[in-house]
Amino acid sequence: MNLRCLLVDDEPLAVRLISSYIQQVPGLEIVAACNSAMEAFTVLQRHKIDLIFLDIKMPKLIGTDFLRSLPDPPRVIIITAYREYALDGFELDVVDYLLKPVSFNRFMKAVAKANKLFSFEHTVVPGGNEIAEKNAFLYFKIDKEMTKVMINEILFIESRKEYVKLFLDNNKTLLVKQSITSMEKLLSPHQFIRVHRSYIAAFEKINSFTPLTITVGDHKIPIGRLFKNEVEKKLKL
Repeated sequence: MNLRCLLVDDEPLAVRLISSYIQQVPGLEIVAACNSAMEAFTVLQRHKIDLIFLDIKMPKLIGTDFLRSLPDPPRVIIITAYREYALDGFELDVVDYLLKPVSFNRFMKAVAKANKLFSFEHTVVPGGNEIAEKNAFLYFKIDKEMTKVMINEILFIESRKEYVKLFLDNNKTLLVKQSITSMEKLLSPHQFIRVHRSYIAAFEKINSFTPLTITVGDHKIPIGRLFKNEVEKKLKL
């Protein structure tokens, strides 16, 4: 599967250089090249993007502010001439921070990091995208380490702004920097149900339910108005 790339930089020479690098790497595909963050917003609304190559100093909106404005950003490699934004970049969980002029060797190291992250996040078990086997698992980045989580240990998931909190068996919890929407895409709809804008629950862990709530372990979780019809259909309330 190719990684769909978006290049955002207002310097034509930089766009040409990074475009040429991308074209030399099997598995990378350029969807669009934009010279401003505003153009990039439009592309992201129309296309699925896996990886953004992002400049910092651009007209109207700088790259880090653009990244902060995205509710569920793709993976990002920053390419800039300015060292002073490196801390901001890594606080935003970017894959890598490259200083211009970028050599092809340094570019390839950054791409290798991105590929490794994608393989961790999207390769769960052999046999398809849906997580259905009892031994299935996911890796999540927690405190700079990739932590393995068994799918059948998840009770429910709660959104905490740009994070999600995983409630697991044996009263364990994990805080992961990821949106609840992206988490929902990773989980099988046959095993998990979105019951609220802030909650996803495992079907087999639901102990009881009413038209307004479900109970998982000792936790009572509200059923959101926007999700009520789908929940009623699946739980046959």
